Parts: sequence; structure tokens; C-alpha cells
Amino acid sequence: MTLDLAAANLLSPPILCFALGAFAVLLRSDLKLPEPVFAALSIYLMLAIGLRGGAELGEQPFAVIAAPMAGALLLGAAIPLWCYALLRRWAGLGVADAAALAAHYGSVSAVTFAAVTSILDQRGVAYEGYAPALLAVMEVPGIVVAIGLAGVASVARRAIEVNAGAAALIGGPATTGAGAGVGSVLAEVLSSKSVLLLAGGLAIGLLAGPERLAPVKPLFTDLFPGILCLFLLELGRMAATHAGAFRKVGVRLVAFAVAMPVLHAALGVAVAAAAGLTAGGALILATLAASASYIAAPAAVRLALPEASPGLYLTCALAITFPFNLVIGIPLYGAMVAAVY
Repeated sequence: MTLDLAAANLLSPPILCFALGAFAVLLRSDLKLPEPVFAALSIYLMLAIGLRGGAELGEQPFAVIAAPMAGALLLGAAIPLWCYALLRRWAGLGVADAAALAAHYGSVSAVTFAAVTSILDQRGVAYEGYAPALLAVMEVPGIVVAIGLAGVASVARRAIEVNAGAAALIGGPATTGAGAGVGSVLAEVLSSKSVLLLAGGLAIGLLAGPERLAPVKPLFTDLFPGILCLFLLELGRMAATHAGAFRKVGVRLVAFAVAMPVLHAALGVAVAAAAGLTAGGALILATLAASASYIAAPAAVRLALPEASPGLYLTCALAITFPFNLVIGIPLYGAMVAAVY
């Protein structure tokens, strides 16, 4: 399965389209999807994933999905904890930058999810139909936990400054910490288009069921692989555009952006095995755990941590982790699944 999965991954049309987009940047081509088209494609992908997952979710008894959903939720909430600690102590980042990166790696990438499910579909590998529900469950908790860590650190720092009499010398509010409360951040995340479309699609699919969704199946199922190709074409261009920022993030952050996905994927495989998922489902959960958000997380971070550097979190998530997962990570995680299953 592992070698077949690696070949299917590298030679699949979505991955080749991603490579074409990156190659276009190297050639200094003017290839670029118009912004409205790119936005429309992202809306389509999110809604299509939600509809499919909702239809399948309605067919499953709660006892079947309870353990996988709990495991996914636990992963999403726990990953930011050690990411934040590692970035503070090992990489030497400030509170805002460490929390911003932890939020991105605690959340998940819907496009990476679409890529791995597309590869499994091409190979005929079975997996749980409610897998999009795992994606929805994992998107929000990591962001909230990371922002909460920044808020706690900010409060602790201010208390120390007051106790030491430093507040009078510094003057004004602290320069590091959450720019918005956790409540406002949660509201921002839940109302973001990615979360709203995923959750709304799940609800629609759950209420409508497979039979009522049959008339729109040609649009939201049959055309899905082709739309994903166009979306990844543009993401390949965007990733290559950010590649020049490698020298700015530093060697330690590059290592973080490569090593943490592998660690998180291993944890994902372990949780999937404990929750009783199939091998295909284990690969999906591992890939989700290994992914980093670049849609929901940036919007929340801009609101809560305005002082965090986009050059750090966007470069790590989009220009390093995302292509690593597409090209190397998914086959590697397939090997992990094969070793366990």
C-alpha cells in the first residue's frame, strides 16, 4: 500500500497541478487565478466537503462516531500546548509569534484533507464517510487554545510587572499578548467562512440525506477532483511566492515546520487505531493532525494577535508544511499506518 500510495500521490493530477503552479513562479509566468475565482473555488471545496460528510454522518450511529470524534477533538486541543512551549523555549519566539504558530498547527487544512481523500478515492482505499466531521471538529479548538495561552501569558507578565513596580516605568499596556479576548476570537473563528461552510454543509447533508442530495451530486461530487486541481494550481503559485521567506524564518522554524507534522501524524495514527478507524481513516486523521491551517487560523490570529508576524506563520504553514505534506508527508504517513495496521 505504501509504495502504491506514494506513486499515486506524486502522480495524481491535484499534486501535479500544485507543482505546475510552483513551476510557473520559477518561470516568472503571469499565471494566476483571479481573486474572485479563487474565493469561489474555496467556497465550493468547503461546502462540498461538508455536504458529503453530513450525508454519511447521518447514516452512522453515535456509538460508532463517538470515539473518533473525541480523539480528533483531543488532538486539536492538545497539539497547540507543546507547539507553544517548544516555540517559546527552543525557537526563542515571543508570546505572540509562538501562539500564532501554535494556532496554525493546532488547527487543520481542509485542502490537505481534500488531497488525501482524493488520493484514497483514486486508489480505491476505503475510509469512513464521516471523515469530514473529523475535519470540522479539529478546526476550531487549536486556535482557541493557542490564543488562550497568549492571553494567560500576557496576564502573567503584567502581574509580574506590577509586582516589581515595572508598570510605572514602562507606561501603557503590555506590547505582547492577545489583542482580543478569547470570546471575540471564538466568535470570529466560528463565523469565518471555512468553519461556517464546513459546519453548514455538514448540517445540510445530515438533514437532506443521500437521496435528497442526489440531484446535486454531479456538481459537488463528480466535479470535486477537477475543482481541487484548479485550487491547488493557485496554491502552488502562492507557496512558491512565499518560498523566498525561508531565510527569514530561520533554520529552527524550518525544522519545526517539517518535524512537527511527522510527530503529529504518528499521534494521529495512534489515536485512530485506539478509536477503531480503518486504515484509510487512520491516514486521514494522521494527515489532519499533521496539517496546518492557512485559512481559518490567519483570520483569527490577525484579530487576536495583531503583533504576530505573518511572515513567520504564513511561511511555515503555507510554504513549508503544506507542500511537505502533499509531496512527502502523505506517503510517509501511509507507511506509518501500514506499520500499525
